[in-house]
Amino acid sequence: MRIAALDIGGTSIKSGIWDGTQLIECRETDTNAKEGGIRLMERAVEILESYGQFDGIGISTAGQVDTEKGSIYYANDNIPGYTGVEVQKIMEDRFHVPVTVENDVNAAAIGEGQYGAAAGQKDFLCLTYGTGVGGAIVLDGIVYSGSSYSAGSFGGIVVHPEKIDPEVEFSGCYEKYASATGLVKSAMELDPALTNGRLIFENFDRPEVKAVIDGWVDEIVWGLVSLVHSFNPGCIVLGGGVMAQPYVLEQVRARLIPIVSPGFRNLQVVKASLGNQAGMMGAVSRTMKKMGLV
Repeated sequence: MRIAALDIGGTSIKSGIWDGTQLIECRETDTNAKEGGIRLMERAVEILESYGQFDGIGISTAGQVDTEKGSIYYANDNIPGYTGVEVQKIMEDRFHVPVTVENDVNAAAIGEGQYGAAAGQKDFLCLTYGTGVGGAIVLDGIVYSGSSYSAGSFGGIVVHPEKIDPEVEFSGCYEKYASATGLVKSAMELDPALTNGRLIFENFDRPEVKAVIDGWVDEIVWGLVSLVHSFNPGCIVLGGGVMAQPYVLEQVRARLIPIVSPGFRNLQVVKASLGNQAGMMGAVSRTMKKMGLV
């Protein structure tokens, strides 16, 4: 069995082949997103053609995805002209194999639930802290996608209502403060040389830098308090490169559990374990299910 997997992001397209045991022949190709959605599909076809024969295709992609039609319900201008693209039909017409298409954060959650940090969990949330804050909701083992395929947009939680500006998207919201972008913004106000997470944590021993990190961890926790009380999950999976810092996960756990209601404290907070393969693994899982293999 060979299932081709694509994870289409705004910067790169990750690809590989699931051989029934593991992902092999993994590659990474520039998305060249500004060339638009049609050219992106041509690029995706070229990547898949390079893998030879396979029995199915699983695609994880940026944007809101109509999973029934396998089309892009909505995508912002990061990939111009992507909204409405019939990804599943394009791939089935070209390769004549079963194809599934899923939003990238939802696919990552499926991957973590099937093969990673949330294995064995029926009800969990998955959040990714990067440029923004992405989220996914898994209830009774099934991703809840919402009426317009965008449930789990946790970055839009209002955490600072006093800072809302109707002219600025997500002003006052979680992703402005809890994302890695928010951390870097705060750090650069202190020291303009702290331009990324790596540099920030290399300066952890500076008390003023540690104070910025601690303030950012508090922002993460305040959003999670609302989510814990809203969904009562058994597990929360935290992803994104900055979560590789042990201090962050340790502090999120230490600060979150004591301030949620006692009846909600039977909760695991874990780091995502599949890294940049999570989306591909989730896409593979969906395709295997469609093919009746799981």
